[in-house]
Formats: sequence, C-alpha cells, structure tokens
Amino acid sequence: MTHAGCLANRAPFHLRPKNSKEGLSGHGARVYHSAGNMRKIAFLYIFRQLAWATVLVCAGLTCVIWLTQSLRFVDLIVNRGLELTAFVSLTLHLLPTYLVIVIPIAFFAAVLFTYNKLTMDSELVILRAAGLPPRTMAAPGIALALLLTVVCYSITLYFLPSSYREFKDLQFLFRHNYSAVLLKEGVFNSLGDKLTVYVRERAGEGDLYGILMHDSRNAKQSVTIMAEHGKFVRTDSGPKVILINGNRQEIDEKTSRLQLLYFDRYTVDLGNIDKTPEYRWREPRERYLPGLFFPADTADDRNNKGKLISEGHQRLTSPLYNLAFLFIALAALFSGDFNRRGQTGRILAAVAIGVAIQLLGIGINNMASKTPATIPLMYAVPFLTVAIGYRVLTTGRLLRRRIPAAAQKIETG
Repeated sequence: MTHAGCLANRAPFHLRPKNSKEGLSGHGARVYHSAGNMRKIAFLYIFRQLAWATVLVCAGLTCVIWLTQSLRFVDLIVNRGLELTAFVSLTLHLLPTYLVIVIPIAFFAAVLFTYNKLTMDSELVILRAAGLPPRTMAAPGIALALLLTVVCYSITLYFLPSSYREFKDLQFLFRHNYSAVLLKEGVFNSLGDKLTVYVRERAGEGDLYGILMHDSRNAKQSVTIMAEHGKFVRTDSGPKVILINGNRQEIDEKTSRLQLLYFDRYTVDLGNIDKTPEYRWREPRERYLPGLFFPADTADDRNNKGKLISEGHQRLTSPLYNLAFLFIALAALFSGDFNRRGQTGRILAAVAIGVAIQLLGIGINNMASKTPATIPLMYAVPFLTVAIGYRVLTTGRLLRRRIPAAAQKIETG
C-alpha cells in the first residue's frame, strides 16, 4: 500500500474520502488531495469540536455560579415574601456579569481538552503528515477565539452595563419601596432613621406575628406599638401595616405620664420611610463606555474618577483574554516532543500559566483604579501573552521534527 493510501485509511472518519473504495485514484483522489478542501474539512471538524466543548463547559460553569449566587436571594422568597418573578428578574440580570468571566475560562478548558484529545487520537499527527502546518490546525481555535472576543465585547460594552443597571434599580426599589419584605425575623430592623420594627415571626402573604414598633418620625412625640398580629399591605398611597390586638404607648410631655391605648385594629403608614430618594449614584458597572471615560462633573464622580476610568479600560481588555488563553493552550500542546502516554504535564503547565496571567490581570486592574500609570499594563498582559504564545506556536518543534518520523513509521507499518 502506498504512503498516501495508508494516510487515507488511518485518517479520522470525518477526514476520509466520501467513497473509501476509490482509494486515492480518479476524482475522489483529486478532491482528497486538494489542499483547499483538506483545510476546509479539517477546519470545520476541529471548529465544531471546540465550539461544542466551549458551549458545554460555559453552560455548566454559568449554572453553578448562577445557582450559588442565587442562594442569597432565596431567603427573600421563603421567609420574606418576595415574589418569584422578582427573584428570577434579579438573578437573570446578573448573568452578563458572570459570562464575562466564564467565557474565557470555558474556552481555555475546551481548547486544552479538544486539542489534547486530537493529539492522543493521532489525528493531529495525520493532519500534519498530510501537509497541514501548525498554524492551519490552530486556525479553528483562532477563529472561535475571535468570535468569542466579539461576543464578550458586546457583553462588556452593552449587555453588562444595561443588565447591571436594571439589577441595581430593582435592588434600589426593593430597599426603598418594599421595606417590609426585607424585615428579618428575631432582630430589630431599622426602616429609615426613625422607625424600628421587631417581628418575631413572618408568614406567607405579608403576615407578621409578635410585632414591636418604635416610631419617632413625629419629632414632638415618639410612639411605641405592640401587637399580636399584623398584615403588610400595599395601597395607592404607599405601604401600610395593619396591626391587630395590641397597644399604643406614648409619654405625655406635660405630665410625663405613660398613656396606653389598647386597640383591636390599628394602621401604621409606612409611606414616609418608603419614599424613594431622587438621586442614586451610578456605579462603574452600570455605566456605558462614554460615562466611564467622561464622567460628569459631580462630587461623587470626581471622588471615584479612578475607578470609573479603570472600569472602562477593563471593559476593553477583558475580552482579549480569549485570545491570550488560546495561545497559552496551543503553545503548551504544540511544543516539545510528542508523547503518546499523555500530555498531563503540559496541560498542568498551561493551567498554571493561565491562572498566573489571570491573577496578574486582576492585580493590575485593582492597581489601575489608584495608579493610572499602570493602565498600559492592562493591555500589555493579554497582548504580550498572545505574541509569546504565537511565537512558540509557529516554532513548534513537536510538529516540525517528530511528525515526519511518525508519518514514515505509518508508511512502513
């Protein structure tokens, strides 16, 4: 059997001629030996595996992070009566924040897994022996990295500030318009500066038991109210608490005597404490790029100018880590001698370098908010990583020295 025939028979199923009985003669051989067609088949084959692996890893990591972060809101539903739709809305608005972190990590894991699997199955060896250089085999990863970089830019430049702004607005609304929902059992809750409420037990639909309230909103007269049972209701004029079977206590300023009033039903208006403030400072994550690089001339923006500018540069640099992690993985897997017993050492080295690069980037981002001179380093880390990784990839000794010998062994075998 000829050298080319051996390669055709040993090639992966997706890379073989459609009619294997033709061998490499006639029209089938001409198509199989077409360099452009070979590159296209290999590109699609590797790209598809990389894409599926990235989607699966990204979905798994996102679900885990979303579930763990959602636990802090579960108590609002179970014990404090927050509506399920509000809970879902709160947690879903945080997803873009997670995706910016998860996508590069998931892609890094997918590249390591996919290319290692192709190497262990000798598919990369056969592709190189068929005339494909390392850059061609890395092309699917580069294409997917560029695609994910565009996706991450769409998140950091639009979806992240938009969704996080909605999240903070909802959180702000709950804090100021749903104060009773946020009451904790067994502790004294301060609702505003002049109203303190203690609730022994909460039940569904706004039911409260064992209520103690101290209301000093009236500067001339403070009032203490106790009740066995209460009901939190929302009205057009604002939230109210209807108290049942209790008493109202106050001190007469003239006589200094305690005045005690027993009641079967008494209503406390919470509208004053739930009045939403007219102004709320937008955090860096809530702002779009122009609002970060050109903040308003206000006291809050001036005091946080470093954080705003640092956040803007982080929005521009974080998507680049898709490319940086790609070249870390490719440089580790495509360099050195080929070893059929595994590439565990190279994978661990790539993971260690990836973690170090990620930590370095986080450290520089934190420094940039206080030291603007470090901002260029935010761009230097991913760009230098890509440059070094590309250099190692294009001078990969594994594919230049070992694979021709492997191909020769296949031919004579």
